[in-house]
Amino acid sequence: MSLKLFRSTGYSSIFAPGQSRVAMHPGWMVLATSAWAGFVCNVGLWRGLSHSPVEGLALGQVLALAVFVSAACGLFLSALGWRRTLKPAATLVLFLSALAACSIWGQALPVDASLLEKGLSGLFFPPWASLLRWQVSAILAGLALVPTVWTWNTKVRRLSARQQLSATVMGILISVVLLAASGFALLEGAI
Repeated sequence: MSLKLFRSTGYSSIFAPGQSRVAMHPGWMVLATSAWAGFVCNVGLWRGLSHSPVEGLALGQVLALAVFVSAACGLFLSALGWRRTLKPAATLVLFLSALAACSIWGQALPVDASLLEKGLSGLFFPPWASLLRWQVSAILAGLALVPTVWTWNTKVRRLSARQQLSATVMGILISVVLLAASGFALLEGAI
């Protein structure tokens, strides 16, 4: 007769040490999503790198705008970076930034202060006729669908309440500093 000290139920715990090391920290998810929204979905950066003839900001100002958008997305995602809200908030950020990029690209709008006069409906939603073209579908699939699938398939580490709160506060503080610095650079035109 053998002595069994512990009974195994066959179920693995969600707090197993192997899983917690493999899963991504929520701060990295916030950084990746906000960098994607600020830099990859930035039409002004595309135009600046391809030397497009459409008027707009200079390349330095476009980079400051990319940091500004990334910091704004980082602020939003840091505030909603808790376990149950991080992935839906990241999906919202990814799709809104992809829709804005499609709208600006499809209408050949200049990336400057005149975008603020368009209004949210004109900025975030491309014209209905352009939605039927395959190029817009390809851009939306590349800018929104691919990173959203990655976001939902990536395991995010569960943090204790204290660790999550400190990560949230740190993300908000870093985002506010970047938001203020890039906003000042955009307003002053120093870059």
